Amino acid sequence: VQLQASGGGLVQAGGSLRLSCATSGRTASSNRVGWFRQAPGKEREFVAAITWIGGYTYYEDSVKGRFTISRDQNTVYLQMNNLKPEDTAVYFCARHRGPLSTVRIFTSYADWGQGTLVTVSS
Repeated sequence: VQLQASGGGLVQAGGSLRLSCATSGRTASSNRVGWFRQAPGKEREFVAAITWIGGYTYYEDSVKGRFTISRDQNTVYLQMNNLKPEDTAVYFCARHRGPLSTVRIFTSYADWGQGTLVTVSS
């Protein structure tokens, strides 16, 4: 079942947005959910991930201290603060299906949805 990301929009630099990822909760084949983003003309890059059990989190260096990933029973959130123009991208969520060592590699994820567009104006 594909995951569905929502909550994107247009915001000024320094502003905040909260993205949501609707899931069906933890599955037998996946203990983590991750957020990725893809800007025009660029490759999809890792943003953050979280484990269902224990809530362990992982972040890409450029978003540490600005973005926070969290989850409740069926939804994974990405709180984005102090947004910058370079954060502009389509944001996707997906289930991680691999060892922890691959958590930042998008080919180890499945059940991608359509994504949600975040635009940060300067």
